[in-house]
Amino acid sequence: MLGASFGVSGQTLAEFTAVSRRKSLVADEAIARWLAFLGACPFLPVDAIHVRAGLDLARRHRLDYYDAALLAAAERLGAPVFYTEDLNHGQTYGSVRAVNPFL
Repeated sequence: MLGASFGVSGQTLAEFTAVSRRKSLVADEAIARWLAFLGACPFLPVDAIHVRAGLDLARRHRLDYYDAALLAAAERLGAPVFYTEDLNHGQTYGSVRAVNPFL
């Protein structure tokens, strides 16, 4: 899966769905369309390798596990950049650099 310029993980799709439904941001039909669209991108399912890689990054960088799991997914997809406002802008985690798109 190396070289993806944009990709998603199963965790990303699950979080998007949960937040959208909880905050009533998007109707279920629209969520289903987004899931179909995003699911067609390079995709990383949550598996044991992904969970262990997330745990390793969490330990190494003292991160929340779920943030680290998202970084692990980006790394496994081969993405050089992970867009986030939750992590240190410009810091490299493994082979992935965190970029805050709002700065």
